[in-house]
Amino acid sequence: MRRREFVRNGVGLSASLFLPRRPWVRGNSTAATSLLIPMDDAQDEHLKAYGLAFRALEHGDRGEWCLNYRNGSFLLPASDAVLRDAALAGVTIEKIDAGTVASIKGEIQASNMDAIPLEKVPKVAVYAPPDAAPWDDAVTMVLNYAGIQFDRVWDPEVMTGGLVPFDWLHLHHEDFTGQYSKFAITSAGAPWLQAMIRLHQATAARLGFANTPELKRAVAQRIAAFVERGGFLFAMCTATETLDLALASDGVDIAAAYADGTPMDPQASTKLHWEKALAFRDAQLELSPSLAVFSDIDGHFVNSPDRQPLGAFSLFNFSAKIDPVATMLVQNHRQVIPDFFGLTTSFRRNRLKGDAIVLADESGAPWVKYIHGEHGKGTWTFFGGHDPEDPQHAIGNAPTDLSLHPHSPGYRLILNNVLFPAAKKKELKT
Repeated sequence: MRRREFVRNGVGLSASLFLPRRPWVRGNSTAATSLLIPMDDAQDEHLKAYGLAFRALEHGDRGEWCLNYRNGSFLLPASDAVLRDAALAGVTIEKIDAGTVASIKGEIQASNMDAIPLEKVPKVAVYAPPDAAPWDDAVTMVLNYAGIQFDRVWDPEVMTGGLVPFDWLHLHHEDFTGQYSKFAITSAGAPWLQAMIRLHQATAARLGFANTPELKRAVAQRIAAFVERGGFLFAMCTATETLDLALASDGVDIAAAYADGTPMDPQASTKLHWEKALAFRDAQLELSPSLAVFSDIDGHFVNSPDRQPLGAFSLFNFSAKIDPVATMLVQNHRQVIPDFFGLTTSFRRNRLKGDAIVLADESGAPWVKYIHGEHGKGTWTFFGGHDPEDPQHAIGNAPTDLSLHPHSPGYRLILNNVLFPAAKKKELKT
């Protein structure tokens, strides 16, 4: 993988009121020069700890992300502002003196660890339609819970240069093939689905496109260009698979049955341009209009008779000094995490491009869960599934209450992705 510096401008956060369950600050206050935010089991609020690090950066502090040290802990200069924020958020911190800092740095230098400088927080955008869809977005929920500010963008903004100010973009359950996630199979006539169709069709017409599939393909191409220019893309659930299908379908109609009632070309799969996709290759499209399946990329085939049961996925171990980006993305206090469904739950190994990096998989399974790669000057990361703390989340279910899951290892993976664009990659010694 090519090495480069990841330096981005950013946004701040607002601390959330939270009463800690245990004493939140430890150590000798009189000699403290630094604050360690532990990310092992000593931490009371794993998710809000990321927000605390973001806020410190916003206020001009320069910290370090200690990869593989106590499960990805953060080291910040001692300041009253961080102490106040930690108290409000219930985040456990440890006051340490210069000698302890030197000892930690020595341990990091001698082990499979690294201390990555944290510079500026990235400017974050979440791609989401303006209507209130009957489901939630795990990333939006955890950003709000952690107290990390973000902006919303959708098709009009994407098509008119609205991604330019942003460094990091999240996609969730959007269907970039323009088939409305094939919800017509299970929810035909539902008011929320009819409203969704009207909104998308009106937006396509206003932006000069004949139908929703054409608009979504153009949006996917703008998103790929955002990455190519140096942007950081993180996608979950349906957006992972359908983004690549839309990119590969340039000039090929893969949603005709939903656009105008015409059956899909049975040879469409052979006409796709996989060199234009980010992560996947050689997928076969699902031609049946009665199955809510897009292609054979997803190994779990959730909405089909071939649905596979959930297991657990394991995070890979990487060399912190050689593969710092991959190491950042898998920092966690748990190595094995229960799996969870989504319209796209996993990614079949034989559909991955050769340069895709597998970050997590299920041992012995023909699919993987979490992947990463580069495109131009930027990077993309795909995470299968919908909600890490709700294995079988259904339309209309109540959103997950993250105050009940402050140690969620699945949500930690999402926040790793938000934070790593703030890290400055140190040049490798050759």
